[in-house]
Amino acid sequence: MVGKVRTMIFLLLPLHHVVNKAQTIKCTGMKPVDIPHEWYQPGEILIGGITTHIHYLIPKLRFKQHPSREIMTIPGLVLKHYQHILALAFAINEINETPSILPNITLGFHIYDSYGDEQMTYRSTLDLLFKSHGFLPNYHCGIQKNVIGVIGGLTSDISLRMAEILGLYKIPQISYGSVESTTRNGIHLSSFYRMVPDESLQYLGIVLLLKHFRWKWVGIITQDGDVGQHFSEALEVELSQNGICSAFADKGEKMALINDELPRFQKYLQMIKPLWAKGDGFIKEFWEQAFDCLITNSSPPEDVDEICTGEERLEDLPEHFFETRMTGRSYNIYKAVYVFAHALHSMYSSRSRSRHMEDRGKLDALIVEAWQLHSVIQRISFNNTAGDEIIFNKNGEIAIGFDITNFVTFPNNSYVRVNIGKLDPQHPPEKMLTIHDEKIQWQSAFTQVPPLSLCNDICYPGSHRKKKEEEKFCCYDCDPCPEGMISNQEDMDSCMTCPIDHIPNKGQNQCIPRILTFLSYRELLGITLALLAIFFSTITALVLGIFIKLRDTPIIKANNRSLTYLLLISLLLCFLCSLLFIGKPKPITCLLRHTAFGIIFSIAISSVLAKTITVVVAFIASKPGSIFRKWVGKRLAYWTVISCSLVQVGICAVWLGTTPPFPDLDMHSLSGEIIVTCNEGSLTMFYCVLGYMGFLAIVSFTVAFLARKLPDSFNEAKFITFSMLVFCSVWLSFVPTYLSTRGKYMVVVEVFSILASCTGLLGCIFSPKCYIILLRPDLNKRELLKMRKHPSIT
Repeated sequence: MVGKVRTMIFLLLPLHHVVNKAQTIKCTGMKPVDIPHEWYQPGEILIGGITTHIHYLIPKLRFKQHPSREIMTIPGLVLKHYQHILALAFAINEINETPSILPNITLGFHIYDSYGDEQMTYRSTLDLLFKSHGFLPNYHCGIQKNVIGVIGGLTSDISLRMAEILGLYKIPQISYGSVESTTRNGIHLSSFYRMVPDESLQYLGIVLLLKHFRWKWVGIITQDGDVGQHFSEALEVELSQNGICSAFADKGEKMALINDELPRFQKYLQMIKPLWAKGDGFIKEFWEQAFDCLITNSSPPEDVDEICTGEERLEDLPEHFFETRMTGRSYNIYKAVYVFAHALHSMYSSRSRSRHMEDRGKLDALIVEAWQLHSVIQRISFNNTAGDEIIFNKNGEIAIGFDITNFVTFPNNSYVRVNIGKLDPQHPPEKMLTIHDEKIQWQSAFTQVPPLSLCNDICYPGSHRKKKEEEKFCCYDCDPCPEGMISNQEDMDSCMTCPIDHIPNKGQNQCIPRILTFLSYRELLGITLALLAIFFSTITALVLGIFIKLRDTPIIKANNRSLTYLLLISLLLCFLCSLLFIGKPKPITCLLRHTAFGIIFSIAISSVLAKTITVVVAFIASKPGSIFRKWVGKRLAYWTVISCSLVQVGICAVWLGTTPPFPDLDMHSLSGEIIVTCNEGSLTMFYCVLGYMGFLAIVSFTVAFLARKLPDSFNEAKFITFSMLVFCSVWLSFVPTYLSTRGKYMVVVEVFSILASCTGLLGCIFSPKCYIILLRPDLNKRELLKMRKHPSIT
């Protein structure tokens, strides 16, 4: 019956309510299974501790025999974890020796082992709260234990099993190894605190660390159990979101970071001996396994070779067995003890001030209830003896970062830890991680430091990643960027297009500004065309000067001097108009380029047309009885010029009033160049201007061709025919050439066409006259006119 009752205790705990009448039950007949691994040090106020040092193989209960006959075996100890126990004892003793904290009050502790098992965790937690000489849940039997807080456990699973019991009694619990959130299944564990920073901070820290070394192909090793599985899955998500793949996920023992060195702790460890402390139920098995000897007060068995001398030293153990420097989890325990001590001291001080009586204040402190500490712990803030600030956030998690530790190994399998950096959550994400690369010691086997951890080679700028089928996204091929695109970083998923005013460089790894191109005065082609324009303008001006100076000579008077002057001035301005096409386009030059040239050149052609019509009309009017006699004279010529020119003026006015030309950037016609050009605004109006000039030229050519054989010594019709033939040839070839070129060469074609057509008019019409005027003045006589039958028009 005793065994059945004990089995019921394991299955039904914890119990929530017991009626008052049941509290008269005596604590007898409830002797539990004897598990000797505990350490009790008396004190006026106790701090409990549940560590994971010893691991039992606990068989499943099959209810086929008495539970007490089930065999429990010990597979071994985790030697490193004995430091956790010593850290708690060290912190308690240090506080008792410090007069500034809890003066006149002695702290004690009671440490149990969870044995790494959830059932045993329930049992150890209940033992910690209620066990004296007997065991009964929800009762204090014998001497009352004043446990005001519990430190534990090592893992999230153990910590949460403890929280299920401690939370019922509102006893503060500080976990020293749990990464589980203080919120469980949406319910906040109000009595649960932890010395490990926020879980998400660990994920962020791991990701930042991997990014720092540019590692993208990693393995994940977590502790066994649901928490380890949760950690692995959550970390996989974070890694994936940051472009990092896991090659595998395995389970194993997690290693703690170093969150500081306490030289006093190392001196404390030097005093540890097999029988150094009464009540330490952990040291015997630890010592025997660590030093491979047997502790005995009697004659040793015959099969035992080594007897512990008691003079063995912890500092002689290899680092991978036992570390003399305080590890990360031990430091968490140390800090947790100080949290309870400072919380008690705060309460003790406030009560002493309110009572003004030290003895009464001590009495109040001694009868403090555990639940009263929560409000103090939640707002506690202090610097411990190592200089670290201890403060909890609103979720009961310590608000500190992580130290980054480098394990430096030696040929004898020993190692030391070197602090190489820190993860500080107080800084922005981009500055949260600090790594001192110069402190890192890589293994000599690495041919490259830091070593690469990639599924394949890096895709360098100028290429992009191409996913391999049926493999993780970290495994990929590298393809060159398509033409016209770049990648300027390593391992880019896709190439990108440059801004419209930039182009890829030869390596396709950066965008370079496009070259601004236009017909410039600083280049040879621009200078040549400008000099030609000025040269022909000068020639035209000289011809005009000659014609003005010799205006009374017969050859000049014979063909309407006013039209000749107007034609020469128009040609002069047309040559100068070509200069508007050279240089960087501006709003004013774009407005004047085609419109000014179109109007001026139309006046020139109109003048040529007027001269031709005048010759024809004069010849016809010379016949007896001709009705054209009244048209003979300058009036016909002027009306021809004015009417023909006004049509072009109207076309240009409509153009400027509706869609005027403007400076523009053509970024598509030429690769690598930005063409600075004048946008015509309306191609229709542009071709209307050119078309009208062509129409006038064709009419002039036709009239001049018909009048080329009229009997007149100074008949210009044949010269005008040649000039119009040149003009039409130039501008007929201009259109296809203009449409087939790009950039500044379009402007070159325009300038060349202007210069060629104007030069054709100047040369064909005026070079014969200049020849006679300058080289054959003997032909420039009025008598020559009288030798013809038909009069000249003056």
